[in-house]
Amino acid sequence: MASKHAVHMNQGHGETSYARNSTIQNAEQNKMKPLIEAAILDLRSNNSTLLPTKMVIADLGCSSGPNALALVSIAVKAIHSYCIQFQQPPPEVCVLLNDLPDNDFNSVVKSLVMLHSNDPVVVTGVSSGSFYERLFTSGSLHLVCSSNSLHWLSKAPEILTSNQISAYGMDEHARRESLPMVLEAYGQQFRKDFTLFLELRAKELVPGGRMVVSLPGRRSDELASKFSHIWDALAQILRVMASEDVIDKLKFESFYVPMYAPSDEELREIIQEEGSFSISEMRVHDPTSGVDSTLIIPSRFITLMRAVFEPIIVQHFGNVMDEFVRTAEQRWSQPGSLQEELAGNPRVMLVVSLAKA
Repeated sequence: MASKHAVHMNQGHGETSYARNSTIQNAEQNKMKPLIEAAILDLRSNNSTLLPTKMVIADLGCSSGPNALALVSIAVKAIHSYCIQFQQPPPEVCVLLNDLPDNDFNSVVKSLVMLHSNDPVVVTGVSSGSFYERLFTSGSLHLVCSSNSLHWLSKAPEILTSNQISAYGMDEHARRESLPMVLEAYGQQFRKDFTLFLELRAKELVPGGRMVVSLPGRRSDELASKFSHIWDALAQILRVMASEDVIDKLKFESFYVPMYAPSDEELREIIQEEGSFSISEMRVHDPTSGVDSTLIIPSRFITLMRAVFEPIIVQHFGNVMDEFVRTAEQRWSQPGSLQEELAGNPRVMLVVSLAKA
């Protein structure tokens, strides 16, 4: 099972680093821009054009590389553009970036210099820790953003790990038999985690504070009958490696990726049941729209998988990444096979803008 310390992207700026393999994630962040800009406008005082004189913005699960500043940069630019348009003095802005302690914060801190300013005042900082815990003081945040992070669970479902029920399994018949229970367990863990996330952020946001988040998901009319494609592909590649004795079969049986892709209806239901936020807007869209088609080729796709999953693979199985790449290349060796597989397993991104009730 992946530990909290292993849940981070590949660090640095090398060929398989997240910093150099997060173009698709950046395209998703760009699609959040109109919702973030609208959220800034919603922070104006009642019946007034005035923004607060001091504003605190946080990005939760910022990761590293150029994407770490993308969402907060959108917010800061929106604040300054609004103030210029209405000839107002800009507020003092504090930007806070959060991720787990093993995130590549060295590169993040260096990049924060790009945001720091004295006129208008923009100060910056980092907060390491899980967003399933309290991170900030009560009533201190005006805007919270998060992109491609909330599908990561706090842990794999305990009902599976404690009872040694494999999430992926070597035996096909047993895997099919247990799949509904496995997916239900992951869905319940997501419900528990996302409810907690909402409760914590409600305490940290000012009255009327805003939150804009995006995460991988599925459409409500799509049955939760299988894992999302990239996670299923990961399991299938590792299963082949286990069948070839490249990795230990028992280790494969005890491997859990702590991720879940909810439907838009699931997300809406959890938000409404928790009750701290009202939904200003929810969007469902294709994450590959607007993405360079040259990125959707086996070599790039495999490198993207490494950027995201290598830390948890190495933590559980040891240094097997050369064999992982070889097996993945064999999987998509036929021209067009990856594109065909992706077309048969469409996924969506869910984007939701929330207002503290």
